[in-house]
Amino acid sequence: MIKTQGLTKVFKIGKKEETELVAVNDLTLEVERGEVFGFLGPNGAGKTTTVRMLTGLIRPSAGIAQIAGFELGKNDTEIRQNVGILTESPGMYDRLTAEKNLTIFANLYDVPDNEKSVNKYLSMLGLWERRNDTVGSFSKGMRQKLAVARALIHEPQILFLDEPTTGLDPEASKTVRDFVEELKTEGRTIFMTTHNLDEAEKLCDRVGIFQQRLLTLDSPSNLREKMYGRRVVFHLRELQPGWVDLVSNMPGTGNVEAADNKLVISLKDPEQSNPEIVKALVLAGAEVQFVGEIRHSLEQIYLEMVNNSERGQR
Repeated sequence: MIKTQGLTKVFKIGKKEETELVAVNDLTLEVERGEVFGFLGPNGAGKTTTVRMLTGLIRPSAGIAQIAGFELGKNDTEIRQNVGILTESPGMYDRLTAEKNLTIFANLYDVPDNEKSVNKYLSMLGLWERRNDTVGSFSKGMRQKLAVARALIHEPQILFLDEPTTGLDPEASKTVRDFVEELKTEGRTIFMTTHNLDEAEKLCDRVGIFQQRLLTLDSPSNLREKMYGRRVVFHLRELQPGWVDLVSNMPGTGNVEAADNKLVISLKDPEQSNPEIVKALVLAGAEVQFVGEIRHSLEQIYLEMVNNSERGQR
């Protein structure tokens, strides 16, 4: 659904535009149909610039892209018809009602039965009871939910969400996350930028960590395994000499560390190795209290990648 090759954006800044600022550098990626893709990076990394290019709002300086089968720069009208976008600070007609706001955009998109579509999304996002209230009276959370409805009113193939829960209270954030989960079950393609790494880990099939250029791209679980491997902790009632060597010589076992009656073992395939290790330890006289895997968070991966990138640029 989204394909880019060498996508680049350079801004000319200064009074005489003599200085070049590279916002996006040689971005190549592919987002599949029905995928929730998380685009992660610090402020100023170029995430919003990327979204604006992919939705046909600004032109790239170099590179090519296809969005929903349409070529960026040649079929921008068709691209805009097939995407929905939620910006970080969505503008609304504050003096108009929620219903009227959605109706205006339904008419702009030539939605066949705009009244049905407006009512559908007002109901789905819990705004039906406030449909006749002016948007200026809405809380930030309600405005954000209305903005999500506006982005979906024309049933786009691809939905771009730029920091969809920034500044929202926990209840409003949960509503937006739950709605993204629902869209995911419908097979929608969602491209989401976010600073909320826990949110990204829960919602996204794959994530790209980005800082002007793409640093890494994979599922959260694969990124953890690539960077840290899989490490399992065997908690024992008592640790005896010789058990480290016993486990180290077993197939599929990597590094083995011992501390505080625990064995921390790097394993290629814990699901296969864990039962064999437990069996060997029990036969050697160990009392295994429980077994758990060390789970590195997406936040740890993100911080390490971004920090390494910043150090490399110095």
